[in-house]
Amino acid sequence: MTPQAVLAQPFTLPNGSVVRNRLFKSAMSEALGTRAGAPTPELVRLYGAWADGGIGLCVTGNVMIDRGALGEPGNVVIESDEHLAALTAWAHAATRGGAQCWVQLNHPGKQAPKGLNRENVAPSAVPFRPDMQAFFPTPRELTDAEVRALVARFGVAAGVVKRAGFTGVQIHGAHGYLVSQFLSPHHNRREDEWGGTPEKRRRFVLAVYRAMREAVGPDFPIGIKLNSADFQRGGFTEEESLDTIRALAEAGIDLIEVSGGTYEAPAMTGVKDKAQPVKESTRQREAYFLAFAEKARQAVRVPLVVTGGFRSLEGMAEAVTSGAVDFVGLARALAIEPDLPRRLLAGQQPQQTVRPIRTGIGMVDRMGLMEVTWYTGQLKRIGRGEPPKPKESALWVLLGFLIKQAGLGRKKKPTRLRAS
Repeated sequence: MTPQAVLAQPFTLPNGSVVRNRLFKSAMSEALGTRAGAPTPELVRLYGAWADGGIGLCVTGNVMIDRGALGEPGNVVIESDEHLAALTAWAHAATRGGAQCWVQLNHPGKQAPKGLNRENVAPSAVPFRPDMQAFFPTPRELTDAEVRALVARFGVAAGVVKRAGFTGVQIHGAHGYLVSQFLSPHHNRREDEWGGTPEKRRRFVLAVYRAMREAVGPDFPIGIKLNSADFQRGGFTEEESLDTIRALAEAGIDLIEVSGGTYEAPAMTGVKDKAQPVKESTRQREAYFLAFAEKARQAVRVPLVVTGGFRSLEGMAEAVTSGAVDFVGLARALAIEPDLPRRLLAGQQPQQTVRPIRTGIGMVDRMGLMEVTWYTGQLKRIGRGEPPKPKESALWVLLGFLIKQAGLGRKKKPTRLRAS
């Protein structure tokens, strides 16, 4: 088969729903929600562009389950049916032409910048590494009752997602957010039923899955994005990840997207510690986490996706042909080339190259923070009906972001004084 024919093959998920091809749009933060947490017309336009661009399965950026726990300004929040009409319009655009679109549900835990939320919470009160503590506060440890309430929130949100007309839901269990924090021995130092052993650390994600399954029924797809590892000393390891994958497979998960890293070790962006350089074999095979996916494939029969690092039509097709994965995950490439799937399925190479976003400011570049901000700006351009700007200056984007944040800070200050 030609590479494009490999990628054009439809795939039937365990619940019987059919994805029209093997191209999977992974979640990216859009920051296009209203102040009340509702989807905007820009989100509708953005996801309509991806549906028209030929994607098989599209996953939204992280949608929060609690408006008091945002990951960044502009998050969409689902706590009830309050924004059902706007969510339905979003779903309609995102699934037109036969595309599937799943909503990624998330809670940031400790991984939210200072000043965004009243407080940050986490499994345990573990601070960020010293050079990041100016940006992220030390979280408060969740009580047992709060943990159970968060589990219920995931279930409520999943039910709303289904009623809105989306075709599935994904748990964000990667990149250092709350579910990932519960799984990690570095972040989760509890000694109750939610921590202390690998089995207890897995209880939160399994409880979240069960609450969501109860809300959506047996035939609605539930997937998860899961770290292969945290790439942090004392963190979530490949061995624990494989055990978690086995437990989720036994519970009935429909799809597993493999990724890796956290804000403190952003391996998912290709930014790696100097002590852990990218191997030449990884460069040749393109995908960052393909070797781990092969281990997961030996452990379970659940459909798998790997996101991160794909550069060519041949590299994508080879990942599927090898049997390691069932879908090829694309993210940043779709922010600068939203109709890339149609070109790939026509046998054409990507027109744009995903490159590291560098400002020239060492501290900013080491943390990989501009990888989010720069690409979010491209998504906003598409949402406004404008073409992306693949060569836009990262330093210019950073300066604009800082100016905007300073302006927001001045506007918010009087409100805080009145509230106190």
